[in-house]
Formats: sequence, C-alpha cells, structure tokens
Amino acid sequence: MTSSSSEFDAKAYRRALGGFATGVCVVTAHTDEGPLGITVNSFTSVSLDPPLVLWCMDIKSDRHDAFAGAERFAVHMLPVEDQAMSDRFAWGVCTLSDDEFEVGNPAPPRLRNAVTRLDCTTHDRILMGDHLVIVGRVSAFETHPGDALTYFRGKYGQAVDPTA
Repeated sequence: MTSSSSEFDAKAYRRALGGFATGVCVVTAHTDEGPLGITVNSFTSVSLDPPLVLWCMDIKSDRHDAFAGAERFAVHMLPVEDQAMSDRFAWGVCTLSDDEFEVGNPAPPRLRNAVTRLDCTTHDRILMGDHLVIVGRVSAFETHPGDALTYFRGKYGQAVDPTA
C-alpha cells in the first residue's frame, strides 16, 4: 500500500509506522499524583558520552503533565511475560501499587521485573509536533537475561534473548 495523494492520511501513516518493530517499555516516575507508569514504544538511545536516551509522549495524554514535570524517571524494557503490564500502563490504571516497585531515594520507582532498567535524570524536554520528547541522562542501569516483549503492526511479539 502506498500513499502519495495530496491529502495526507494520518490513519494510513500510523499503520505504516507500525511496520517498524519496537521494544515495549514502561516509564515510571514519582509525581504529585504518586508513583505512575506509562507504556511507550517511542524509546531510543541518543548518546554514549554522555549517556542519553529519549522517549516521546503524546501531549494529549492524561499523564502528560505528571511526566513532563518529573525530574527523574526510569525506563523498563519489558520481558515477554509482562504483556498485561504493558496493556495496563497503556490504557488502564497507571498508579503503581506498593508491591509493584522498589523505592530508591532519590531514584525513580523501579519495577520488580524488567529485562533492562535505566534510571534517568531529565536532561531536556523538546516539543515536537503533537509529542513531547523527553531526553534523559542515564545515571544507573541494570540488565537481566530473558526474552523481550516487542510490538509490530499492532500486535505483541517477542525478541528471543540470543545469550540465553
């Protein structure tokens, strides 16, 4: 399917972007509303020196203000068995319960299960179109073996850990 008409088809464009397989991440932060999570697949590394990453959030998100104002956050790359958690933080209850995370002060809330976790301090916020790009400087990280949850053409999948 191609699109080259003079009228831009936003729905077709969104489907086209779904052709890029991504990992699935949950970003967490301490906010005025308590510890919150949000599912994102718009995550990428930016720089090794300094260690920078970024993720993007729709400015219409009901969690926009909470995450836009957070000075610290953690990015959790989800294992394949955490599809329900991904769904929950994408569309459901976004407040973390006490048994779901470890508290590190001043570190952000840390989910108990992740293939990789990055603790970040907000480095920059850039408004781009209908999204806020949040750049974080990685201050600590942790990684574990396991298959990762992926998202491709609107469906979940998995990336098999080649080291296992």
